[in-house]
Amino acid sequence: MPIPAYIPPKSVRNGLAMTLYTALWASRKWESTITDPEPPYQETIFAGAEDVPIFGLVAIPDNPRGTIVGTYGITGSLDNQWFLRLLGRKAFARGYAVVLFDWRAHGKTALLSPTLTSDGLYEGEDFVRVAAKAKTMGCPPPFWFAGYSLGGQLALWAVKAAGEWGSNSSPSREEGRGEFGSAFNFEDIGGAAVICPSLDSNRSLSYLVKHPWGRYLEKAIARELKKLAWRLYEAHPDAIDPDAIARANSIWGFDRELVIERLGFPSVEAYYEASSALHILPHLKKPTLILYAADDPMFDPTIIPDLQAAAAQNPDINLVLTQYGGHVGYISSMACQRQAGDPDRWWAWNRVLEWCDRFQDIKSLN
Repeated sequence: MPIPAYIPPKSVRNGLAMTLYTALWASRKWESTITDPEPPYQETIFAGAEDVPIFGLVAIPDNPRGTIVGTYGITGSLDNQWFLRLLGRKAFARGYAVVLFDWRAHGKTALLSPTLTSDGLYEGEDFVRVAAKAKTMGCPPPFWFAGYSLGGQLALWAVKAAGEWGSNSSPSREEGRGEFGSAFNFEDIGGAAVICPSLDSNRSLSYLVKHPWGRYLEKAIARELKKLAWRLYEAHPDAIDPDAIARANSIWGFDRELVIERLGFPSVEAYYEASSALHILPHLKKPTLILYAADDPMFDPTIIPDLQAAAAQNPDINLVLTQYGGHVGYISSMACQRQAGDPDRWWAWNRVLEWCDRFQDIKSLN
């Protein structure tokens, strides 16, 4: 199925303009752009990798057709990540069960555990474990992993974790009774759909801090990370060093002071290299949709040829590279909405859900 072209409003045909418009204006007006109500979520505590508790929300419609499991980007929580809640509303209205969760060190998960982030190294398994528990609650397969920005990287790692589990030769896993639960199978996982995923933190962070506008974006994110760290300290004062938090004045500094030692990495650069999603793309073994904007101001544009080459090696990857879109923006013009037959301006989520629908239809025919 061809994916409709993306056309932004003329006023935001610039990656930075789209990014700022989405963050500063659309974030306040988003509820007025859709008619779908908030799903009837049930609060749930999941057990992630190494039994780290993960806080999540679960909503199951009548006769669900599949399940969307999603999380957000580098900062925030389920309470304020409107773009993820937007997905929840649209997916639930379309007949999907919805599972949204606060990933490690974020939101209510941070209140449950002092475990810090690992940018996918453990969060990939978290995704799969969340799906396995959700199935026992009545969420049906196939399970689709979704995320954006750094959350997109986590969702890609989830597909890798699922693939490693599916190919493991241990008898218990072959029978679907491995570490993800007795009633959960590799075949239960549909795949992933991600928007503007982080792919190479070493290149992108270097690019960001050297760019005049990028420096402001990096500082804004670093301030939010410091707030995140202080909230962790307040909840778990014996587990977090306040002096390290005080020294963490950048994204790189946050990972240097608080993350890499716990994960056993000698440097931030080594950690970013190990958690890079770009390297795992050729090895993903489930259908994966990647929506990526060439004018994304958060990421080094030199990543794009490498992304295209990696995607070309893997027939399970559907890469949609657009000229415009900014960073997790993709607000469409009225002409674009009419052309695509969309009910609203949220081009990227509409494409994600159409893509999932397509695989649902193929499965029902088989």
